[in-house]
Amino acid sequence: MARVALEIPKVGLVMEQARLVRWLKNVGDTVTQGEPILELETEKSLVEIESTETGRLVEQLLAVDAEVHIGDQAAWLETDAASSAGVRAGSLPAASPSAARGAESGAGNASAPGGAAKSGGATASTAPSASAGNAAPTSAPRSASVGGAAPASAPRSASVGGAAPASAPRSASVGGAAPAIAPRAAPNEAAASTSARSIPPPSGTGSANARGATNAPPTRIMCSPVARRLAAQNGLDLRTVKGTGPRGRIQLADVRHAIEAKAPASGPQPLSSMRRAVARSMTISATTIPQFIVSQSVDWTAVQAKRTELNAHLQHGAPKITVNDFLLQAIARALLTYPALNSTFRGNPDSPDAAIVPAQGAHIGLVVAVENGLLVPILHDVQQLGLADLARRRADTVDRALKSRLKQAELEGGTFSLSNLGARGPDRFTAIVNPPQSAILAVGRQRDCVVAINGGIHVRPMSELSLTVDHRVADGRLASEFLRYLVEILEGNEWRA
Repeated sequence: MARVALEIPKVGLVMEQARLVRWLKNVGDTVTQGEPILELETEKSLVEIESTETGRLVEQLLAVDAEVHIGDQAAWLETDAASSAGVRAGSLPAASPSAARGAESGAGNASAPGGAAKSGGATASTAPSASAGNAAPTSAPRSASVGGAAPASAPRSASVGGAAPASAPRSASVGGAAPAIAPRAAPNEAAASTSARSIPPPSGTGSANARGATNAPPTRIMCSPVARRLAAQNGLDLRTVKGTGPRGRIQLADVRHAIEAKAPASGPQPLSSMRRAVARSMTISATTIPQFIVSQSVDWTAVQAKRTELNAHLQHGAPKITVNDFLLQAIARALLTYPALNSTFRGNPDSPDAAIVPAQGAHIGLVVAVENGLLVPILHDVQQLGLADLARRRADTVDRALKSRLKQAELEGGTFSLSNLGARGPDRFTAIVNPPQSAILAVGRQRDCVVAINGGIHVRPMSELSLTVDHRVADGRLASEFLRYLVEILEGNEWRA
């Protein structure tokens, strides 16, 4: 059997830290690859984190409510040695394009390999190591990511006062910025610079296991995750809120009442966690992505007729098909026809490894307005869905986004986004690209307009479509052709119900 360390991944482009909400697996449980193992609360959402290994959970290194960082080790799994031999030999997965982009933009904050587990202020050692003055072991357990890609290489750690281990732990950053390759320390520096993360604490200073520490943890405030998130977004100290739930648990309504009771503040206000995440992502977009916009009007007559027809035959309780569902299906068809826009840009334009990476399938983000910010959950493989199935998927995803219950995979992998402000939105607006995607479509509100058709004057329901494109991926001519083709689909009658 091999012992594998699972690490905290990076979720989305700008995540730096998160809070462990709950464990979905207990010690002794069997965990399969791709199965959710824990739940994190990021700046934007509650996210289920999946395991990239199959095995038995033998130790949890992080406590519930602990503040965690990218690369912190979360748990130990025992896996079948034969099935993981290739990984132990060094064949870790290569970093994903999104991870490379995150590293280049500096948006991520990957922790050093062998990161300490933080629990109630105690620092926990996350990997076995040789004690000071003794020979190091000939091999050390490897580290694996939870739900993401691993960097190409990782630093080696050195023992204190003895020989360096022959095989040091590997670390993986997940779903975002990969840590840069650290320089090898000189022999006379190795012992002095060894991180405290890989050295067990001296006796009497406390346990290295996150499940217990000599220092008493801070008093835990009983609060629902959604209420805690809303309080953080509004800078509300939960210690000042009186809970009305069971055993004084703070509910969402308690936080809302406390926010309403606060007097209007004057002067500069600190950013909420949601606004900070949005600010970082949009600053990256505006300062690192050259963008241009093309626009065209669309006539919704055909879509309205087809929508009325399909909704009349839906099963009882099925979600209604909306204009967004038609837009998503049309965008998926257009992306497969114009694959240049169904891709992401990777690397520095001046570097030899810069590349345009095409996507397999149409993975489209839908911009959702949530409390004090935005979320862009990804609908994967939209090209495979009919309008009724797409309506169910869209309704479920939006509902969970509003409740901050998205999964990790639903925040990654998109190449294109749709932003529709609805009937109360403006006649026309433009959006900026959601990195690392390549384009975003902004849809103005529908309104009756007088148009000339075949020499006659008609009143039709119209909207303005504005397409913003990463100029590194496509030029104006291609973007114009894409938008014209998209409008042809929306004004036609070929739909997959």
